Amino acid sequence: MTVSLVLADGTCFKGESFGYEQPVSGELVFNTAMTGYPELLTDPSSRGQLLVMTYPVIGNYGVQPIGTDEYGLTVNADSGNIQVHALIVSEYSKFYSHWNATESLEDWMKREKITGMKGVDTRELAKHIREHGSMTARILFEGKTKPSEFSFGNMLADVSCKKPVTYNAGADKTVVLVDYGVRAGMIRCLINEGLTVVRVPWNMDYSGIKCDGVVLSEGPGNPSYSSEAVANIQKFMKKSHKRVLGVGMGCLLLGLAGGMDTYKLKFGHHTHNQPVRLAGTDRCFITTQNHNYALREDSVIGNWKVYLKNLNDGSVEGIYNTRKPWVGVMFHSESDLIDTDTRFIYKDFVAKL
Repeated sequence: MTVSLVLADGTCFKGESFGYEQPVSGELVFNTAMTGYPELLTDPSSRGQLLVMTYPVIGNYGVQPIGTDEYGLTVNADSGNIQVHALIVSEYSKFYSHWNATESLEDWMKREKITGMKGVDTRELAKHIREHGSMTARILFEGKTKPSEFSFGNMLADVSCKKPVTYNAGADKTVVLVDYGVRAGMIRCLINEGLTVVRVPWNMDYSGIKCDGVVLSEGPGNPSYSSEAVANIQKFMKKSHKRVLGVGMGCLLLGLAGGMDTYKLKFGHHTHNQPVRLAGTDRCFITTQNHNYALREDSVIGNWKVYLKNLNDGSVEGIYNTRKPWVGVMFHSESDLIDTDTRFIYKDFVAKL
């Protein structure tokens, strides 16, 4: 079926539907990753996105079985469900080949009721987003009711756990993990570091929980809508001098709690290859990121310092406090299968608990 992608500025792209045929709206972003679409689609930080894949062929290795491990954590995906509102590709590969695949991408999307659009000039679409910035958009089906305009708001409640969950109980050290939309890989990394992990909802007051440190997870949307989360971070920091690590959304909320300001990037960081540099050095890392907001550098003052910077646009990629053990980074530093060159973020945090 022929469908239309109508951007907020009136620009229209035509294509064909695949997956679940349902009109939908969301925030239009592009991702330059060549592989990893199951992880990208299930990343809670992708909530509300109309995800444009710039790599020309998507779906060629199908979808691996998405199950759970001994801790109840999702395997072969970053969460138990697809989080994006739609997937937009240049060419969809109906036929897939992978030793561990059990179904096609389209079958998975149909089962999850996720709209797909193929045959789109994604190169031109990505260029448009780069020039005009990320924006809302709608996918329209002829003869079907138009979806309402996408409304920005606090999406943390949509992706956070509803009650506390404990993993790996009985370890020597315990961390509270505040769930703003945590990826399964982050929890698995903390467990693999030998920690007991107490995962709590995004708006829970955790200042009274006995722990050795706090991890603020990644998550979707605009941090300015999450004042309740900021207030809880400030309460903990006033009451405790224990270590805090913020990742992605967690870093932005940590910055807001420390008196900093945030702003929206023109087209965000959505990729597997964002280069970041350790401040004051020539040491560079290639990172995975999925966010639209950053900390304003001129608001990083007082005891707060810039830790890392993005080599593409100069934005702040990390902060730290010179007097208290509080650190934040804007990238996903975990892999639950292999060590990465940014795993030191976790190892430094754990070593100093």
